[in-house]
Amino acid sequence: MTPPSSPQPPPPDPATIEDTAIGWLTERDDGFTPAREREFAQWLRADPRHPVAVARLEQTLRLLGESPKFRSELNTAFERAAPVVPFSPAEKSASHRRPRSLAWPGLAAVLALGLLLGWRGLPRSAEIRYATTVAGYERARLDDGSMLELNAASVVRVQFTAGERRVSLDSGEAHFAVARDTARPFIVSAGPVAVRAVGTAFNVRHTADGAIEVIVTEGKVRVGQTGPESSGAASAPLVAAGERLVLPRQAPVAVVEKVAPVALRAALAWQGRLAEFAEAPLAEVVARFNARGRVQLFLADPALADRRIGGSFALDEAEAFVRLLEREGEIVGERRDGKEIHLRRAP
Repeated sequence: MTPPSSPQPPPPDPATIEDTAIGWLTERDDGFTPAREREFAQWLRADPRHPVAVARLEQTLRLLGESPKFRSELNTAFERAAPVVPFSPAEKSASHRRPRSLAWPGLAAVLALGLLLGWRGLPRSAEIRYATTVAGYERARLDDGSMLELNAASVVRVQFTAGERRVSLDSGEAHFAVARDTARPFIVSAGPVAVRAVGTAFNVRHTADGAIEVIVTEGKVRVGQTGPESSGAASAPLVAAGERLVLPRQAPVAVVEKVAPVALRAALAWQGRLAEFAEAPLAEVVARFNARGRVQLFLADPALADRRIGGSFALDEAEAFVRLLEREGEIVGERRDGKEIHLRRAP
């Protein structure tokens, strides 16, 4: 006789997931250790609702930051009272908890007061703007779970409605990994070009000579003219993975061509700014930083070479990486002329 199975606990409700996501974002705002970075990644993978909750909160922060009305209400609310919010996720043990200041613009306080003032009532069609400097880079998870990577000197505007997901690339270059949603097409407009996808990955760029370039890295997209009607026209070119479409500035016809793997990697090399490591030797991590960054790292203590490192790091921010290592108290960095950092065991 088969013994009865134990009852499974009910899945967490949306409010609990949202509270947990607030805790994670609050802690991330203070800075993750490599161990906490791995735990956060595991939490995101544990339930498809988790990354969606994080994306919605990140969008809310942008809306609050860009809305004078909400900033005014938040400041007024701070003068009245500051609510108490948990610093850490519900699953986090009491040993990890620590007090947190709620002074403006603390992330936990902003989110808490945003909830208090009813940010859920914000229109879902509100436009979000992302922009980078001439030396910048940004990676963001959009409200639908799609991933956006923005190259230097780039500007995009994102506006999602119940019927479609629309992005305008005003300048620069962006890569999109689109979450599948057959009910809402994902349309990227750049100059006279509109790229339509459902669930795929592709790169769009304004070139220096005024052309628009589309490179598909996964799946297929249909490329037409801008506008809600023409963007999905069946006559528009279909561009598949490993292909490039270029529309010159003054040419009426786009050209579609195959892209050699070497050329494809070179065209998308800018996306390598962020690297994820899973228990990788420190020597390997240092080599990756040195291949990308201006500041060079050196292992002054060879015994550190096999130290295991995990987490996601910006490869052009060696100084931030070293500060994270130093925070754990076992490694110190010796800075030399702003060009070299020598790593050794802490005394």
